[in-house]
Amino acid sequence: MSTYTSNNILNAVAAAAKTLDERKEEVNRLNVFPVPDGDTGTNMSLTIQSVVGNVANLAIGASAHEVRKAITTGALMGARGNSGVITSQILRGLCEGSQGYDVFDTASVSAAFAKAVEVAFQAVRKPVEGTILTVLRDVAAAARNAEEEGLSTEEALDAIVAEAYASVQRTPDLLPVLKEHGV
Repeated sequence: MSTYTSNNILNAVAAAAKTLDERKEEVNRLNVFPVPDGDTGTNMSLTIQSVVGNVANLAIGASAHEVRKAITTGALMGARGNSGVITSQILRGLCEGSQGYDVFDTASVSAAFAKAVEVAFQAVRKPVEGTILTVLRDVAAAARNAEEEGLSTEEALDAIVAEAYASVQRTPDLLPVLKEHGV
């Protein structure tokens, strides 16, 4: 268990941005719904890079609350395309859901993902199964289950990652266009 500090939140966001930037072309190739325009990875990466830039502008020693606010503002202002907007809403939900928690533990992770599901689903007029929203909902359920089972934070994160992977593997069965394109 660790505390929510501006430094560890920034490190997590920077790591996510780096990973997404490294894999954006892979995500672009997977982009076949709703329109196969091949820009989902790029748009998500640009959105996250905006977050990193916004957070980097904070004063040294900024509070975790200030960092969360910078994340949500950076994501909203930097959102590109539909995927960027959805990403920004997921980040907003994660930040809102983790408010009120001083420590990064299974309960705070569960609350953050629960709020992310709520915010992201509200942002999409007609949510479709087999998309990032499905994966997010499945991940939130895994986080809730981990909390209910009393798993440690490390065990919970392992369960969440495993469910995210499994959920992605199930998406072609939920959204036929994915199966048609071999995604």
